[in-house]
Amino acid sequence: MNYQKLDPALAMALNNAQAPEAQGLEVFIHTESILQPTATTVLKSFGVNDVSSNKDIFTAILSPSAISQLSEQPWVKYLKLSQNLRLVNNKLGSRKLGV
Repeated sequence: MNYQKLDPALAMALNNAQAPEAQGLEVFIHTESILQPTATTVLKSFGVNDVSSNKDIFTAILSPSAISQLSEQPWVKYLKLSQNLRLVNNKLGSRKLGV
């Protein structure tokens, strides 16, 4: 596995994974700008949807084993764990943001 291509949150999630084929993690796959046909075939084999040669960011739910294999591909630039975001002003109560 090429840890240099993983963001810290994804690296931690992989270290906590119980098995290589454990529950999938939702990730962003950042690739080279123009993908070769072999690269699109590899992405499709991992279940990545909407793969085309003119895109360079994809999302997928991948096993730790698949993430490891993708991190070794020369055309993959970066893998990032997708995380739930929350609204900043969600549940502020009586506090108000100053301007």
